[in-house]
Amino acid sequence: MPRASSRIALTLLTALAVSQAQADDPGWSLLSRNYLLHNDYRSPTGSGQSYRQEWAQGFIGELRSGFTAGTVGVGIDAHAFLGLKLDGGRGHAGTGLLPRDSDGRAESDYSSAGAALKLRLGNTLLRYGEMTVETPVFDTGDKRLHPEYATGWLLENTDLADWRLQAGRFTAFNNQDNSSSHDDFSGVGATTHGHAISLAGATYAPDGPFGGALYASQLEDTWRQGYLNLNLAEGNWRLDGNLYHTRDSGQASAGAIDTRAYSLAAKYRRGAQALTLAYQKIDGDTPFDFVGGDSIYLANSIKYADFNGPNERSWQLRYDLDMATLGVPGLSLMGRYVTGRGIDGTHAPAGGAYVAQQGHGGRHWERDLDLKYVVQSGTAKDLSLSLSHVSHRANSAQAGDDIDRLYLIIEYPLKGSF
Repeated sequence: MPRASSRIALTLLTALAVSQAQADDPGWSLLSRNYLLHNDYRSPTGSGQSYRQEWAQGFIGELRSGFTAGTVGVGIDAHAFLGLKLDGGRGHAGTGLLPRDSDGRAESDYSSAGAALKLRLGNTLLRYGEMTVETPVFDTGDKRLHPEYATGWLLENTDLADWRLQAGRFTAFNNQDNSSSHDDFSGVGATTHGHAISLAGATYAPDGPFGGALYASQLEDTWRQGYLNLNLAEGNWRLDGNLYHTRDSGQASAGAIDTRAYSLAAKYRRGAQALTLAYQKIDGDTPFDFVGGDSIYLANSIKYADFNGPNERSWQLRYDLDMATLGVPGLSLMGRYVTGRGIDGTHAPAGGAYVAQQGHGGRHWERDLDLKYVVQSGTAKDLSLSLSHVSHRANSAQAGDDIDRLYLIIEYPLKGSF
């Protein structure tokens, strides 16, 4: 994006922080995010790059107004983003942190801004405009410098105790390495290009041990998808089960789809340590597909791979250590290993978007190590430093990259109210 647009975004960030609306409970936040991402490819890539590395600084500003007085309260939520390249030449661009120009070089800066009008009647809230979305069937991601956003409407109701009801429809999208609200979200084969996505569902979260969620969505002329979650938290144990069922609909723009995907996870915590075991299975001749960076609530969808290939089964072993109980509050460590096998993409329906993506006998594994520290007090309270290393290896039938990836992320949030 031209530098003039970046100046506009920076001006808006400042305006958001100092504006005061006539509302009940307004507030603002400004997140500074410094992000280094290094990809070391251990197998040939289509681009011919042996590694990709970018380093960037981002600022995410948000203003959340309260509501006007009256039967129907009116307010606004606004956001603005500014991203600055610190390092990222032509030969190693393309990590997803920064957009690229026509020559394949990372842009020196980019920016975006948006807002959503909100109306409140009792315990019912309607938002219309550009926003982040968090549901199991459509979830805008926040995995890089720039959060994803979607434009549309979202209705939420909390009249029933322990229940949250949601419904929405979204027609425009702003990706993680773009500054335009006319972008698209792409999955394994499906895309939001020319297609709106609609959703409805409910989450049940009582004080007791049991909880759950039930959702449905439709990506126009592509698929209809259902989702079910059941969870139990009792003592040191937590059990979590997720189930998706996706079938093609309308003009079936991605081809014929009939896929079931489910995962089961058990977590046991004792003192500072926790151990998680998880199993995940995809039943169908096409991958479990989704649009929106975080729209997959399966246990083995992790940092690099989602383990969502056709007919794939995968297992996870994870270890967490909270060092607060060992005298270092704010410091945590996580390590996990996931292996997936049985991938068979040779029966993908002819004419669809998933033909010849994966072969027979596909297998792969991923190992993640995360170290994070959050400052607990003082001037730098809530400053966080995260260091992560990811290794992924696959055979040719799985068709994924052999890659070692390093993340270094420093975030410092500022918040206030008016």
